[in-house]
Amino acid sequence: MLTLWIILGIVILVALFAIAVYNRLIGLRNQVRDAWSGIDVQLKRRYNLIPNMVETVKGYAKQESSVLENVTKARNMAVAAKTPAEHGKAENMLTDTLKSLFAVAEAYPDLKSDQNFLDLQRELSMTEDKIQAARRFYNGTVRDYNTKLEVFPNNLLAGTFRFKKEEFFQIEGTEEEIKEQKAVPDVKF
Repeated sequence: MLTLWIILGIVILVALFAIAVYNRLIGLRNQVRDAWSGIDVQLKRRYNLIPNMVETVKGYAKQESSVLENVTKARNMAVAAKTPAEHGKAENMLTDTLKSLFAVAEAYPDLKSDQNFLDLQRELSMTEDKIQAARRFYNGTVRDYNTKLEVFPNNLLAGTFRFKKEEFFQIEGTEEEIKEQKAVPDVKF
């Protein structure tokens, strides 16, 4: 009879441990999703600012239509991205096209002094800062979640319950490009 109680106690402890691990993984997965929604909110804010900026530049730089079209295409690709990896690639392309838009703006003194453009540029800069903060938080949450999935004995339960590793929201490119992209842009108008 004592052996039966010991076996039952061990089974109950293993079950409680499995429940605790499962609940922790669910909590971490939900934190990852919540962190991604923070990035998504800031990206949408950025996407909403870009058409206004393009329209403002269009009023001053009508002959720069190819730059404006490239910005619009890059924005649309970023909006359509689904996974963090797709977003990372699309965001890199969008950042490059925005740099060319700001370069065009440098050639037009009236545009550089336009209050609407300055407000949009300032708002975009603040949004970029918020995206960076949200990206850091998301990647930290993904790191914690993925680590929990990989450590023993969590990895046994994670595999059983089909938990999957999450992707980081990364900047792609060569080391030099990554350093350049991570650097705070110095845009002056």
